[in-house]
Amino acid sequence: RPPFIMAKPTFSTSSQEWLALLLAGLCLVLQLFSVSASALERKEYIVYMGEHLKGVTSAESVHFSMMEQVVGSAASEHLLHSYKRSFSGFVARLTDEEMKTMSRMEGVVSVFPNRHRKFHTTRSWDFMGFPIVSERTPLESDIIVGMLDTGIWPESQSFDDQGFGPPPAKWKGICQSPANFTCNNKVIGARYYNLRGLAQPGEILSPRDSEGHGTHTASTAAGRTVAGANLGGLAEGTARGGVPSARIAVYKICWEFGCTDADILAAFDDAIADGVDVLSLSLGASAYFRPDFSSDPIAIGAFHAVDKGIVVVCSAGNDGPDPATVVNAAPWILTVAATTIDRDFESDVVLGGGGANNNSSSAAIKGEAINFSNLGNSPIHPLISGFSARANRTTSEASARNCEPDALDGNKIKGKVVLCEHPNGSSKREKMDALKSYGAVGMILVNDREKAVASSYVSFPATLVSSKGAEDIRRYINSTKDPVATIVPTITVTKYKPAPAVAYFSSRGPSAETRNIL
Repeated sequence: RPPFIMAKPTFSTSSQEWLALLLAGLCLVLQLFSVSASALERKEYIVYMGEHLKGVTSAESVHFSMMEQVVGSAASEHLLHSYKRSFSGFVARLTDEEMKTMSRMEGVVSVFPNRHRKFHTTRSWDFMGFPIVSERTPLESDIIVGMLDTGIWPESQSFDDQGFGPPPAKWKGICQSPANFTCNNKVIGARYYNLRGLAQPGEILSPRDSEGHGTHTASTAAGRTVAGANLGGLAEGTARGGVPSARIAVYKICWEFGCTDADILAAFDDAIADGVDVLSLSLGASAYFRPDFSSDPIAIGAFHAVDKGIVVVCSAGNDGPDPATVVNAAPWILTVAATTIDRDFESDVVLGGGGANNNSSSAAIKGEAINFSNLGNSPIHPLISGFSARANRTTSEASARNCEPDALDGNKIKGKVVLCEHPNGSSKREKMDALKSYGAVGMILVNDREKAVASSYVSFPATLVSSKGAEDIRRYINSTKDPVATIVPTITVTKYKPAPAVAYFSSRGPSAETRNIL
């Protein structure tokens, strides 16, 4: 055999096993490369340093010096923001290793990622016993309520400054007012924050509210009295905030997709130094991804605010009704749950002849929703359950009962009122949109949990009934050859009992961080 011709090697291991080993080796190399790349990737971190640095002429210079020690000549590029008015800290882009080094430096309390937070959201004050007081007292007019939210719509009647004098002398804030925004003697200050560039194209880069959440919360806290407020004739009365005579300072920290920790802390830093008396936040972390107090921007900011005599009020969260879901529960925060009041919005279901108990006259089943139904009060519209309208025999019975969009036969529900379960699956809005697209004329939704808070459907005839009411409706459908029904327009009912009750969506205690707080 010529020396340059190699004999075919023989191995006891099969070629398939060698291929498997080769692939495993490649995967390991790729994993190591991925881990290495991840370690070098820069992420945004908040470096929290506690109290404002005493005896230091420039907190920014201290922060810059720390960055130089950790990242070298790239310090100015990766130092994004300094907190310097009310407490000390900064936002920086750091690798994993740089973050660990920074956390060990003298004076650093904690280092944590810049995460996102989410929003939490007229007769209430009557129900709580607050009298309508139109005149302003000097004491109330000196109260400044700081709102950390999505901004404000200053032209709303709730924020008119007629009769208000100039801002109190203690006020040290500003009105960050581009061309489309103006403060007045009611809304005395406004700022907006977009450190991470969370604002989407088309959003308003000013303190102006484009979401509605901030305007709602500001009017609830300190909106002035507005007579004749209503929604299409519902809930007509005088709208007002808890302290109508108070001034408002706005800190826009939230955008379409939420709020960042960096912006939240920046707003606290300014609001404390601006001279507010109360801070209100209706936002927070998810109950299932809660940070500890040392890495929670709301707990940190509130701690420094309370230390300066400022009351901080926060929402408990909307992750109920499971226990131990409350957020914003640091001992120094006044945490507020969501409850019902003694006003209800009734939109009943009226069944046709035969009724729920085979009576000759029609029967009404209590429903709750906000809608402006055009079906009329007479039960003349064909009624069908989602189960009876399932697309075919292979369709899940549960999906059909729930009126899942792909589980229904449009020909069976066109022109009819449809009874739908709602234990899980698609949202109420998705069910409604699906039924509308199939030509249904109304929706009856079965849901015990959500009945305490009226859902809004506006122009589409829809209402929520209890499981007991649903049993009566099913009994009627099953005992009648041609069942018919209608959904009547909503009416306002006051002095509703029982009230108050904790809303189904409101987060519950005890606090996972401090178990002694229920």
